[in-house]
Amino acid sequence: MAASLIRRMVAAQCLVIGLGCASTARSPQSAASVTPAATSAPMAKAPLELIVLGSGGPDAVGRASTCFILSLDGAPRILIDAGSGAFTRLGEAGISLHRLDLILLTHLHIDHTCELPGILKARVVSTRVPISFQIFGPTGGSEFPSTKHFLDLLFGKKGAFAYLADFSEPMTIVATDVDASLRSSTSPQTLLAEDELKISAIAGHHDDAPAVIYRVDYKGRSVVFSGDIDASGLDHLRLIADHCDLLVFNTVVLDPPHSRAILYTLHTPPKKIGEVAAGTHVGALLLTHLNPSIDEAHDAVLASIRRSYDGPVTFSADRMRATP
Repeated sequence: MAASLIRRMVAAQCLVIGLGCASTARSPQSAASVTPAATSAPMAKAPLELIVLGSGGPDAVGRASTCFILSLDGAPRILIDAGSGAFTRLGEAGISLHRLDLILLTHLHIDHTCELPGILKARVVSTRVPISFQIFGPTGGSEFPSTKHFLDLLFGKKGAFAYLADFSEPMTIVATDVDASLRSSTSPQTLLAEDELKISAIAGHHDDAPAVIYRVDYKGRSVVFSGDIDASGLDHLRLIADHCDLLVFNTVVLDPPHSRAILYTLHTPPKKIGEVAAGTHVGALLLTHLNPSIDEAHDAVLASIRRSYDGPVTFSADRMRATP
């Protein structure tokens, strides 16, 4: 009990959230410190920092769709998903792409991938040296191509954007299909281990769309991205999220029966989110992939999560920054 209490206190102190636009109000439920970036004092470079470029889903409601950047020691290095509107948020946040070379795709829905060509081109024209991207994403299934095939359709020799390979400087894409089968993927696999950076993954489940859950560990800090996930994928999420410092959970539906029935075949309701967070002893929760129904029900969503989980909970916003 004492160790658990100390962990919660440390988590509340270590999760620092900053909004990139002063007009976005702080959620009163948040246990984190929220300040507009334009007026906050300069902060020391954290080993691991999360920047939310897109906090929404497919709805055109003023939020960019799902996209995150992870900075390592102050250098933006890892892109997670690339939903619509993320390209604009990159510019608004003044994020340098000079070191970006790792991309993690949770699944291939449009609201998670459509900005990829623009972001890659922006990266290409930002430098005068050859670029090599490592891109990870799910294996194919149902009506979805594998990530390798998806990228070949975009950037391969006969792809829609084949010209990008030598448009400014030579660009190479090294694509890796991550096993997205619940049956064959029974434990997290290490995708990358270099110096103090480790990226691991396990199959998620998003109805018929092959999906992957990612964990990034760096210098003793960790972030897990659930991606869009339904009930079938929660056991795998529990495996990979155990004792992580920050769990980024896609929060799309209210507790039954307050959202459309079909949405529960695709997403996880707040009560289950709280149970997973508590059971895996995560340091803090960041709720994202938000929509108007969630925005209008913050109190109910938080109350449902609080039935099980007593750590810091924050509702995300575009250009928000979080330090686990």
